[in-house]
Amino acid sequence: MTQLETAMAILMKTFDTYAASEGSKDSLSKAEVKTLLEKELPGLIKEAKNQEEVDNLLKGLDFNGDSEVDFSEFVVMVAALTCACHDRIPKK
Repeated sequence: MTQLETAMAILMKTFDTYAASEGSKDSLSKAEVKTLLEKELPGLIKEAKNQEEVDNLLKGLDFNGDSEVDFSEFVVMVAALTCACHDRIPKK
């Protein structure tokens, strides 16, 4: 597999792993999202100045207002965070 194919497979596997821990396997509950962020993006949680920022991030992920994060919403979050990180890295 190419690097991009591998990255896509990892995104799918990561989502499926956390979505399978409770409730629907097709979406992440607030608790599942929080666990995913804490385990997979610990730097993001450390950068948050307070819990309210983390809660606002979680609310912002739920585009359709169903109180869960589906795969499409998850991918948008990862893409947005990737763009934010890319903008912080000095260009060569």
